[in-house]
Amino acid sequence: MFEFTNLTYKIGSKTLLQQVSGCARPGEILAVVGANGAGKSTLLRLLSGDLKPSGGELLFGGGPLAKWPLAGLARRRAVLAQQHSLALAFEVRELVLLGRYPHFGGQPTAHDHAVVAAALAAVGLAHLAERSYPTLSGGEQQRAQLARVLAQVWEAEAGFLLLDEPLTGLDLRHQHHTLEVARDLARQRGFGVIAVLHDLNLAAQYADQILMLRQGRPVACGPANEVLTCENIHTGFGLEVELLAHPRLGCPLIVPCPRQSTVAWTL
Repeated sequence: MFEFTNLTYKIGSKTLLQQVSGCARPGEILAVVGANGAGKSTLLRLLSGDLKPSGGELLFGGGPLAKWPLAGLARRRAVLAQQHSLALAFEVRELVLLGRYPHFGGQPTAHDHAVVAAALAAVGLAHLAERSYPTLSGGEQQRAQLARVLAQVWEAEAGFLLLDEPLTGLDLRHQHHTLEVARDLARQRGFGVIAVLHDLNLAAQYADQILMLRQGRPVACGPANEVLTCENIHTGFGLEVELLAHPRLGCPLIVPCPRQSTVAWTL
């Protein structure tokens, strides 16, 4: 379980995150939403251990995150970053095998290769296992990176995935497939998933809890029906919306309201 209380992060005199509290539990998906610059990625980097908080408390598995040994942490939680840099032309299976490094010493075992194959199948890329990673489309590269983090925590009990904008570059079908994979991990294997999402309707459809941020401060945290209100969305995004009931799922369906243009098109 990730628990964070009054989490704050500052760079010099600038506060990027201020007194943010929440809890991400095994078996659930926590979606972090907010406008650009709201502090979503900063929060995820704090939870991953990449950044050290300026204030507040951050616990993982019942103890301070900062006291976890790196090797043990790598076997319990995996992070899908927002941007990926890869200088070498790895095959896709070789890229995914990188996620197994915390689990073997000198050479990967047959089990490690089996996990790689299973992770690729889970994201629908088994047929591209031998392709060079740079030749993939942006969406295929994103799915390959997801397979890598899945492979990293494949055997973990109550493992965690931290996903920073995991739907970038994905078409509609694969957006839903990615969130279905996350949901299945949570429901069937007891994983906890923390995902930064931009699409509020997808967050409403798949997340158990939603944390909304605005300019580094929390707007609301809780179930979709409580967080995704017209008032909160206007506060967090500066957008007028109407809420409808989803015809099949019962979650909120968010419809932006048209507004008159404020752009001056003439000189």
